[in-house]
Amino acid sequence: MGKVIAIANQKGGVGKTTTAMNLAASLAVLEYKTLVIDADPQANTTSGLGYDPKEIDTSIYECMVNENEIEDIIITTEIENLDLVPSHIDLVGAEVEMVNLENREEKMRGVIQGLRDQYDFIIIDCSPSLGLITINALTAANSVIIPVQCEYFALEGLGKLLNTIKIIQTRLNQELEIEGILLTMYDVRLRLSNQVVDEVKMHFKDMTFETIIPRNVKLSESPSFGMPVVAFDATGKGAVAYLNLANEIATKNGMAKVN
Repeated sequence: MGKVIAIANQKGGVGKTTTAMNLAASLAVLEYKTLVIDADPQANTTSGLGYDPKEIDTSIYECMVNENEIEDIIITTEIENLDLVPSHIDLVGAEVEMVNLENREEKMRGVIQGLRDQYDFIIIDCSPSLGLITINALTAANSVIIPVQCEYFALEGLGKLLNTIKIIQTRLNQELEIEGILLTMYDVRLRLSNQVVDEVKMHFKDMTFETIIPRNVKLSESPSFGMPVVAFDATGKGAVAYLNLANEIATKNGMAKVN
């Protein structure tokens, strides 16, 4: 059974979508069969992998609300071993339409259950909120990665997210674990970045990934070209960091490949 990892933080601008698409692509490059699910109405993971959300007819939205078969909407990307379940703006309406549905928090888990034996990893990009779609993703996941930017308000809202995770662990998904807190947008030249790293590691110790994602121009540019950084600038600092993160996660889960 493949491991399902949600990338979540209700705070925007922390590198959540950047992490979802680049971690998924890096796992694929390391020869893990990987599916990335774009569960954010902004559809940035979809566009960042080279697909125009306006041209997407069927997305994760239809699977959750109308019970369309998810196998019918999976897109094979140009990255070998990487598939995509796309999003589009209609996902905004899903939360309203799901309010009166039975087991509304478990719709995504039901949708992806049949895919788990087809992939080594399933990565879910959540929206920057703690709404029903994000709760669905956390209910469907085995674990969650929390990106935290190395900037002034880094820990703002983190307590609320951790509390939400505890509630989901208690009521909806006892198996949910925190895969790790991922420090992003790190600038070695800035004292503030180093202070945030020290503060997060002091508070969360073993929960923090060893890999730190640097602030990197190529990492920021690659989505505008419709490709992950590992395809756009394979030897750059951003690509190397996400490959290291992919290796760290694979090793942590006992899935590291032996050369």
